[in-house]
Amino acid sequence: MQLQVALDVLDLPSALTLANRVSEFVDILELGTPLVKSAGIAAVTAVKAAHPDKLVFADLKTADAGELEADLAFGAGADLVTVMGVADDDTVRGAVAAGARHGKRVVADMIGVVDGRVERIRQVAELGVAFVEIHAGLDEQARPGYSIDRLLADGRAAGVPFSIAGGVKADTIGSVREAGAVVAVAGGAIYNADDPAAAAAELQKRIVS
Repeated sequence: MQLQVALDVLDLPSALTLANRVSEFVDILELGTPLVKSAGIAAVTAVKAAHPDKLVFADLKTADAGELEADLAFGAGADLVTVMGVADDDTVRGAVAAGARHGKRVVADMIGVVDGRVERIRQVAELGVAFVEIHAGLDEQARPGYSIDRLLADGRAAGVPFSIAGGVKADTIGSVREAGAVVAVAGGAIYNADDPAAAAAELQKRIVS
């Protein structure tokens, strides 16, 4: 299982600073959607230039014009981009087509899909995405009673390659690995830590131990 850090900051200097601190311990550097909107697609190029040995994930959350938006991100240096799992099938197919031209990969983000999520995960997997991100957003996580267990259960049930985003931290990453995820996405557990590098190192340690 790979470890992905969500660089959920709002400007490129902060993103580069965070990436520099944690890159030793992670496999994938994710430019969060607010960062891409704030700093522009050039931020993808800058992060990839600074860390050419890491996979760079552009979290576009594309809902339309899948081929066009994915092509922009891949052209800027992204190795992976997201398309919304709730998007039209042709939007997903378009993003996948762009990925095929660039030799890069597309991830379907399932944020906002709750009812019928397992069925939709299987559907988008058949459209050619590399894997499906079973994702609870910040707003969902803030609700009383939220648990990562629902994400893990849906991942197990779907039977396709998946990642988990939403509540991945030191005391849950073992369960993410045991559920069979190909990627664990950590955001606040790293960037909100007093020492982000130490937090990333601890997560990485728990993946391999």
